[in-house]
This record gives sequence, structure tokens and C-alpha cells, in this order.
Amino acid sequence: MRQRPFGKLGTASALTLGGGGLGQVWGTTTREECVATVREAVEAGIDVLDLAASYGNGESERVIGETFDGALPAGVRVVTKCRVGATPPEQVYDLLSTSLTGSLERMKLDRVDVMFLHNAVTLGEATGERLTSVATVTEAVAPAFHRLVAEGRIGHWGLTGISQADALIHLLTNGPRPDYIQCIANLMDSAGGLVEGSGPARPRDIIAAANANGVAVMGIRAVQAGALTDAIDRPLPEGHTEMADYARAAPFRAIAAELGQSAAYLAHCYALSMEGISTVVLGVKNRQELRECVAAEAAAPLDAELMARIAACVR
Repeated sequence: MRQRPFGKLGTASALTLGGGGLGQVWGTTTREECVATVREAVEAGIDVLDLAASYGNGESERVIGETFDGALPAGVRVVTKCRVGATPPEQVYDLLSTSLTGSLERMKLDRVDVMFLHNAVTLGEATGERLTSVATVTEAVAPAFHRLVAEGRIGHWGLTGISQADALIHLLTNGPRPDYIQCIANLMDSAGGLVEGSGPARPRDIIAAANANGVAVMGIRAVQAGALTDAIDRPLPEGHTEMADYARAAPFRAIAAELGQSAAYLAHCYALSMEGISTVVLGVKNRQELRECVAAEAAAPLDAELMARIAACVR
């Protein structure tokens, strides 16, 4: 598998194995199948594992612990995340530290390479668990991550770059600047149900700001939570954002069928062909889905004419 520049960690495989599928966020699977999927991913050359305490209530991290029993293969890097929400600044370090301790115990590791704030950020006041204010990032989150780096428990820190584009671009431009950011990377520029607040997600503007300021980008939601596949693989209520995106993507599925490809395969080819992205995070939950993505990586990049046709069909 091809390697790409990956910021302070040097290089990374073009594909990252995400933890959503391993934690059964994207449909039902089994622990045994997930362990086999992780092993096959590493054998295929994937060397970044993107996990979170919230994926299946720690299940994705338990899969890694069972797969490697604390002995990661040489060169494999691990990422985890923690939500902070509207936690008072004076409590942020303890929250991050406690979450990290749990993650490390589940994975049977003593450190991770990157830890992400698992929230959208806002220039305004944050409420609830899904938004964190820029002021809190500046005053508490970044210092807490720097402390965890100094303790040797994490190597670097990052932001989840969803929604609230002005807030993210402010941090990327003015600091405190993360080492890594996860950004939406799909042909619809859609964050789907992840959107918080008003206004478009503007992922390409966020990616451009990250590139301009030396922050490595991990592309997420290549298939937009299933909206860019042939069929949604889990029950969703009528009117759900992902169902609306699925309907909007009908012309894209027609192009994939015309080319004799699955929609998921072509969507991953598209994400892998986007500019400014170090690695594309997969949401696969089994070896069959993994193999399709590995094949897409081998086939990418798409030619400019097809990229333009795909983009035009959903805009």
C-alpha cells in the first residue's frame, strides 16, 4: 500500500483502519470477524488504527487489545479520542486523563500516537456533549494534551474537524494549532448527522487551512455513514440526515453501476483522489468490506474528468 506524508509521524498508509466498524457503529459484526479484519488490514499494509472510547462503548479498543495483546506490529500507530463537550476548563485534564487510561487498558498499551478531541468546536458558547468552545480548547484542552505528551502517554494531539468551519479555521490559523485534524472527505462534502450549529460544513476550506498551516489531515466519512454505498446497512428512521444524503446520491450510484463498480468502491476511490489528505479512514466492519477498500486504494487516483462528473452529479 502506498505511503503518504503524515505530519510529525513521518508517513502513513493511504488507508487507515477506523474503529467505527470494529465497534459495530456501522452495522452488526462479531468480535472474531473484527480481529480477523484488523490482522488482514495490517497484512495489507495499513499502519494506522483510528479508535475511540465511544465506538461501541470501548469495543473497538477491546478488539485491538485482543488482536495484539499489547504487542503492536512494528510501525503500526494507534489513535484514540475523547469527548470534552462543555466540561468546565478546570476538569478537562482529569477527564482526558481518565478516558485515556481506560483506552490504554482496553488496548493493553502504555501510550497512543495521537489523541483527538472528539467534539466539534464553536466560536460561541458550547452546550451539551457534542460541542466544545474555542475558548475551552485554548484555555484547557490544548494544555491538557501538552501535559499528556510530556507524561509520555500520547505522542501528539488533534481535532475532529466537523462542522463549525470558522472555529476550526481560527484554531488552525491562530492556534493553539493541533498536530492532526480529521476532516470530512466525501464527494458530497457532507458531515451528515455530525453537523452541529448552522451553516455548511465547508470541509475543503478546513482541509486547505490545515495544509497551509502544516497540520496533517485524516479524511473521514468517505461513504458518508453509508449514504454513498449501494444500500444503508442499518435501520434509520425516515427523514434521517443519512437517508436524505442516500437519496441525493442516486445519480452517483448510477455512475458506479455504469462503471460496473459498487458505490462504496467508487466513493473510496474519490476520497483517495482528493487533494490535501494524508490518509483516508475506513469504517469497515469485516474483511469483505476491507478488501474492497484496499482494491480502491490500488486503483486510485481517478482521472480528472471522472472526478468532475462525480462531483457534478450531486451538486
